[in-house]
Amino acid sequence: MNEKLNILEDIIKNRRTVKPEEFNGKEIEDAVVEKILESANWAPTHGMTEPWRFIVYAGNAAVRKFALMHAEIYKSETPAEHFLQKKYDAILQKPALTSHLIVMVMKRGDRDNIPEQEELAATACAAQNILLTASTSGLAVYWGTGGMTYHDAMKKQFELGERDKIIGLLYLGYSDKPHPEGSRNSTIEEKTRIIK
Repeated sequence: MNEKLNILEDIIKNRRTVKPEEFNGKEIEDAVVEKILESANWAPTHGMTEPWRFIVYAGNAAVRKFALMHAEIYKSETPAEHFLQKKYDAILQKPALTSHLIVMVMKRGDRDNIPEQEELAATACAAQNILLTASTSGLAVYWGTGGMTYHDAMKKQFELGERDKIIGLLYLGYSDKPHPEGSRNSTIEEKTRIIK
């Protein structure tokens, strides 16, 4: 088999989600983050629309500012009878040991001939490039969608257009814990139908 294919397969199979609570607080060098973002820019894109956008909170102090803003959006947008102090505190504390946080955005252009679904898929491909490059760089990464990630108030916070979408939050850091073994619930044969 091709050596490059073996390397790629190893990278894909060994990438793991690591929760921010398992990070160790060590800061990531700017050059590493720049390399990770550059890899995102090479995702496939229909019509060269390149719809991915990234808002990067660089360094733990900036990440803590994001966490406070996120928690305050939850507080201001949640009716008093549904507000949970426990959830507010979790949003505030989740990224405590995170070095960088990336808000991933699908920026919808004005080319209506390209379906939104394809723009979302392209942005998700860019995110996958980040995940694989970060993993190869020895980083721990968590793709989060909780809290107020999908809420209109979060879009407003970042002055996004009506048709733009936040697709998730990427927490980046280092972890001293070994990554868990990978597993799949079923084989690829069970998920594939081949027609000849």
